[in-house]
Amino acid sequence: MPQAIEIQAVSKRYGQLQALDQVGFTVAPGEFFALLGPNGAGKTTLISAMAGLSRPDCGSIRIMGHDVVGDFRAARKALGVVPQELVFDPFLSVRETLRFQSGYFGLGRNDDWIDELLFKLGLADKAHSNMRALSGGMKRRVMVAQALVHRPPVIVLDEPTAGVDVELRQSLWVFVQELNRAGHTIVLTTHYLEEAEALCSRIAMLKKGRLVALESKDKLLAHSARREVALLLSGELPTALLPLKLRDEDRRVVLQLEHLGQLESVLTALREAAVEVRELNVVETDLESVFVKMMNGGPQP
Repeated sequence: MPQAIEIQAVSKRYGQLQALDQVGFTVAPGEFFALLGPNGAGKTTLISAMAGLSRPDCGSIRIMGHDVVGDFRAARKALGVVPQELVFDPFLSVRETLRFQSGYFGLGRNDDWIDELLFKLGLADKAHSNMRALSGGMKRRVMVAQALVHRPPVIVLDEPTAGVDVELRQSLWVFVQELNRAGHTIVLTTHYLEEAEALCSRIAMLKKGRLVALESKDKLLAHSARREVALLLSGELPTALLPLKLRDEDRRVVLQLEHLGQLESVLTALREAAVEVRELNVVETDLESVFVKMMNGGPQP
């Protein structure tokens, strides 16, 4: 069985800007995959190349085994993209929009699936509403429905919850997780890193057009070996431990350790200095802290 997405040494330049630089990775069928990076990292450029909206200067991209250039019809049929921008025809209703989108893929009798999408995305009561009359959140739901109307096996969500309310965000993730459990491959870009941490099993990070991380979520978090420990002490931190001090925080001193095994020597030093530990908390590593470290040029996980 082919990979859901296969990207090989893709580069793309716009004038003096190297938007993508030899990017390559694969996404397995049925995977929930995160593509992360700051603004300008190359995420949208890569998605545009996957969707056939732009052509890489070199390298290749395959969707379900279909080359996006040489076999573009099959590749586009296998892919559904929810773009960042709200792009719609202001003269069509919601249902008409989805029917037109179905027609692009030769689906003339698609109303049953359209009805299901409208229901699942909370759009059933807006089916005959004009697109320009919808709120931003409702328009975002229609963008999701458009991407899914031809039932693609691979779905790319490019900042799907940007600027939407909590209710939509929650209902959208419930629906997307249902699609993933049904076998759809999901690729997510988001600046809400807690979403990626909660939903995705594997994560790629782009920085200035280059791939700087590609790991399972668990390994990515585990590779961040340094640990932070917050201590509420009865006295001053002993001089011997000052090199470990990271910051003061709410009457607590935060130490940075190479590994948790180092905590034993810290406690020994405190006992020898007659300093009582009144409270101890290990600060868990989260995806946001790993991401910030990677983007700021710190040690790579």
